[in-house]
Amino acid sequence: MSLKVIGAGYPRTGTLSLKSALEQLGFGPCHHMREIMMNPPNSALWIEAADAPGKANWDKVLEGYHSCTDVPGCTFWRELVAYYPSAKVILSVRDPEKWFESLQATVLGPEWVAGTLASPLKEFYEKAVYPEFSGHFNDRYFLLSQYARHHDEVIRTVPKERLLVFDVRDGWAPLCTFLGVAIPEMPFPRTNSREEMLKMRGKIPK
Repeated sequence: MSLKVIGAGYPRTGTLSLKSALEQLGFGPCHHMREIMMNPPNSALWIEAADAPGKANWDKVLEGYHSCTDVPGCTFWRELVAYYPSAKVILSVRDPEKWFESLQATVLGPEWVAGTLASPLKEFYEKAVYPEFSGHFNDRYFLLSQYARHHDEVIRTVPKERLLVFDVRDGWAPLCTFLGVAIPEMPFPRTNSREEMLKMRGKIPK
């Protein structure tokens, strides 16, 4: 099973809504961080990929998936773009300040980070989830600068015909046009709000 869509956007840019949308459009299953949270042993494959840059067997790491969004996939977007040359790339985006605030309230908040980095998944988080943020989890200037660097590098690197810069608030139309599929009749999925993420905190493996 070859990857058809690569989500290059950072967490808290609508990645779970995008996952749901891709699955509704026939591009699922879609890998998302929740897959790791629900099945922690799968983290070992991502650690292996981080330890062997340029040599990972991505077909094995993403076996069973047609698409991916969120971490850890977006951490390895460069490798995935090269490994799957026919896959389309979606850079999910949101207002940078709101993105930072959402990170601080959820996945990079002190309690969340303390819990994850004290868990059996510590190596996975350090190598496959947070390598670009390590040591700067609450540094507004650094994180906003990294967001801009990431955004610019994806746009500069990925051929225009393969890339969609996508805000989930824009709904189905740009996504479906980019993927060449019909617009569904159902509303665009809206999920993984700040409140939902806070509920997930208790599900971090101990």
